[in-house]
Amino acid sequence: MTAKRRIVLLGGGFSGMPGTPGSPLDTYLLRTTGRPRPKVCFVPTASGDARAYVEEFHAAFAARDCEPTHLPLFSRDRRDLRSFVLSQDVVYVGGGSTAAMLAVWRVHGLDAVLREAYEAGVLLCGISAGANCWFGGCLTDSFGPVTPLRDGLGLLPGGFCPHYDSEPAREPAFRAAVAAGELPAGWALDDGAAALFTDGALAEVVAERPGPTLHRVEPGSGGATRETALPARLLP
Repeated sequence: MTAKRRIVLLGGGFSGMPGTPGSPLDTYLLRTTGRPRPKVCFVPTASGDARAYVEEFHAAFAARDCEPTHLPLFSRDRRDLRSFVLSQDVVYVGGGSTAAMLAVWRVHGLDAVLREAYEAGVLLCGISAGANCWFGGCLTDSFGPVTPLRDGLGLLPGGFCPHYDSEPAREPAFRAAVAAGELPAGWALDDGAAALFTDGALAEVVAERPGPTLHRVEPGSGGATRETALPARLLP
């Protein structure tokens, strides 16, 4: 039986962007695995393996019914990347610099390992840069101002923009990039929402409070764009 290939885009969670430890979005993530005590690996590459970020992850997930661990690359240990990643139930990618993260992954060969994990049924997820990376193109502030980047893993089709409702520069920049063809039609996620993709197709949108959701942004006529806000299921 072929494993389901699943990715969860997060607009919050343990890191306080805007969720808090015990966030409903992280609860949703763990329940989506379908496992009683999933193995969850945090990948903090985009932050330069920031110690405080790693400690925040462990503090939040140690209290949950799961087995948390993390994967450092700036001070890489002797573990075999492939066997370690494929043994996880969840790979949770943190925020930071999307461009720098992708470059480091490729040097270490983690990009190929994550592709294999996806095909094997490991649940991939992430916030901000950790959501950007799964698409072929995204909107990122890796270079200062928000700008299009067409350098992702391409596991999900289209373009992507995080922090759509919380950072004022994001919405006009993403719409302009899609209208100009700098990014393909795609998705924009509000903080406080999450989206589950199964086998490359949108399966569900959830939110930790009323209001946040996922938006579909497509080219329109006359250099404009069409935007559709999808209904989101409110999490308990």
